[in-house]
Amino acid sequence: MKAFELYQQILGLTTPWRVAQVTLKAAAQEVEVRVGHADTIWGCPVCQQRMPLHACEERRWRHLDSCPFQTVLGSRVPVVTYSEHGTQTVAVPWAEQFARSTGLFERLAIDVPLECSITGAGAVLGISWDEADGIKPRAVKQGLAPKRPMGMPGSRVDKKGVGHGHDCLTLVAHAEARRTTVQYAGVGRDQEGLDAFGAGLLPEPLAGVEAVAVDIRKPCVQSPLNHLPGAAGQIVQAPFHLVKYINTAVNEVRQAEQRRLHAQCGDTLKRTRGHSLYGMENVPASPALRFAAVKELKLQTARAWGIKEVFRNFWLWDTLMLAGWYFARWYSWAIRSRLDPVKKVARLCKRHLGNLLKFFEHRHTIGPMEALRDAIHGLIKKAYGYRDKERFKTDILLHPGGFEAYPTL
Repeated sequence: MKAFELYQQILGLTTPWRVAQVTLKAAAQEVEVRVGHADTIWGCPVCQQRMPLHACEERRWRHLDSCPFQTVLGSRVPVVTYSEHGTQTVAVPWAEQFARSTGLFERLAIDVPLECSITGAGAVLGISWDEADGIKPRAVKQGLAPKRPMGMPGSRVDKKGVGHGHDCLTLVAHAEARRTTVQYAGVGRDQEGLDAFGAGLLPEPLAGVEAVAVDIRKPCVQSPLNHLPGAAGQIVQAPFHLVKYINTAVNEVRQAEQRRLHAQCGDTLKRTRGHSLYGMENVPASPALRFAAVKELKLQTARAWGIKEVFRNFWLWDTLMLAGWYFARWYSWAIRSRLDPVKKVARLCKRHLGNLLKFFEHRHTIGPMEALRDAIHGLIKKAYGYRDKERFKTDILLHPGGFEAYPTL
């Protein structure tokens, strides 16, 4: 079999395209495959209207290597002129429009950066950093096109810090049985970060969202109410954030009491912050004795810790009715505790009690989002940080996006 016949089969070319010449350039470590054509009538890439050949444009594409040699496809691509769409370059079957590499090479160039950094991927593929990084936005665009219409019965909303300060990305994820995939990543932590997601979806998948697990902050709650009619009454407050708030309240009580005790009788509560954040079942053996001694002193910190532990059991009830009864008793205790930080959290929970109780209908949490945040943090470590938020969004959508990012030829 001749070389051009071999590459004709490898490339899967059909009429009117044919391999005309294969040249080995040993000094340059390159194999050049010239692809020709015979037709004089071509279809407009926009409207498929058949038009006569106007001119030809020389193009080159990087292809998968042939043993130790880089393989380059070269062709004089037909150009047609149509009155409505102007001059257009005919689409070729082995690469996407405006791409500088073939579809098969781009599939490999998408897979390699999933396992290493862009610098390492460029070294493996033999391309520059800019070329390797430029393939990712096209892959994300290709993957998002068929993904947008999908439905998401249960969604999770959370944020991920970017850099320093209050710079955040708002993430919307869909939790499935075995994996959690990112559906959207928006700049900002306020309502506008979520509004762009709702505005970009079609009415059918929007109506298919049955419940959304969110933080208790108002912007996170308001945006699903505006854009998700199916989830308007099914906003589920995430247990993780509420337990975090009550832990913060316990620490505030401890700090205030430590300042008061330091002036009277020494550092009784000094270096006990970690102890007060433990759950009853998770207190390690090393600080167990001191932890028990602090509880026996009947301090405000011990009372706040007890209120926090009772609140944690709220999420363990099986039915909505029992959970509502349990919350009423806990709220009565917390509001009479005379501990202002604890009372503040109790009132916050009371205001959002309806959404808290939705948890017992859907059992949605943002636990899957925590695993997703760990995966995103791994991206940050692999890239040694991101200065460009758009590039960060692209990597998030490409890695845990859960879509087919390969080019369609």
